Amino acid sequence: MQDPRMGMHMTQSRSFIFPELPPKHALGIARARFTLLCSGMIFMLAQAAFAQSALPNGASALQETYQDWRVACNAVDKAPACVISQDQTQQNGQRLLAVEMQTRPDGSAVATLLLPFGIVLNTGVTPNVDDQPPLKPVRFRTCLPTGCIALLPVDSATLTKLRAGSRLNLKVTADADKALSFQVSLRGFSAALDRVAA
Repeated sequence: MQDPRMGMHMTQSRSFIFPELPPKHALGIARARFTLLCSGMIFMLAQAAFAQSALPNGASALQETYQDWRVACNAVDKAPACVISQDQTQQNGQRLLAVEMQTRPDGSAVATLLLPFGIVLNTGVTPNVDDQPPLKPVRFRTCLPTGCIALLPVDSATLTKLRAGSRLNLKVTADADKALSFQVSLRGFSAALDRVAA
């Protein structure tokens, strides 16, 4: 899908941080790799229940698309673990940004933001929903060959704003201290979130 406002395509694809792995071991291996890449940073996300049971028809993996968001689930030790994500690419096929979110049992969530190179890292990322006041800035944790990563804690109140909003703005500082804002479409976000939290 092409967003005429931004001159980019929005696609839903597999996890943007790690390559595709055998479903049974994917989540555990990905967590281990992420911990190493972040130099000991602990990033343990709780598994999101998918309909409180096994995946439909005994499947080991499931992928669904809700407008601009994608749901991906893997069966890990017979229990489903799910994330929702959005991946944006430019017209030349180069990835611009990606967002991957996993819910927690307490009703909050954690979003992993992957942003491109060429931005000032020590100023971090300042998110806001539509034209609402900005949320607390988050700093970048590490950079990978695919871009730089920041972790955004999302409480239940912010999730409510995301559900009702039309875009999530990610404001950063580019080289030469130029302000830059990336827009993440929220079309389909609420439906995707409901799917993994049901």
